[in-house]
Amino acid sequence: MSVQQKLAELGLELPSPPQPLGSYTAVSEAGNLLFISGQVPLSDGKMVYSGRVGENLTLEEGRKAAQLAALNVLAQISRHLGGFERLHHIVRVEGHVSSADGFYGQPAVVDGASDLFAAVLGDKAGHARSAFSHSQGPADAAVVIVVIAEILPA
Repeated sequence: MSVQQKLAELGLELPSPPQPLGSYTAVSEAGNLLFISGQVPLSDGKMVYSGRVGENLTLEEGRKAAQLAALNVLAQISRHLGGFERLHHIVRVEGHVSSADGFYGQPAVVDGASDLFAAVLGDKAGHARSAFSHSQGPADAAVVIVVIAEILPA
């Protein structure tokens, strides 16, 4: 089953990849690795989840923000590679969560991204991961997801 079919099964679709928020590229390829710049919960150019988890967003909303950011990661990979055939696996996921003081559920928030990768990519989704707390995200994003992926030769 293709990535698009698995997304459809989940009631999701691959979005248009967002443009970078600054002077950088969304994806950098080095040898057999793809470095995907931090993706935020943007949809159609609008920040869907902004603010801080544990303050104006619930943990579940934070998970949804991480899932949307992960969808944007997949969109960037697809645009860069022209599909998913060369994607070998997700190597590392870094989740940055804009968090209220006293909120310690960052790993559960970032599970929104990890769970999406597992549901859509199966065996290609196994990854190392870190989850960090920040007082505020870029452009007031609730979550930023950064990914390193291994690819097959062209």
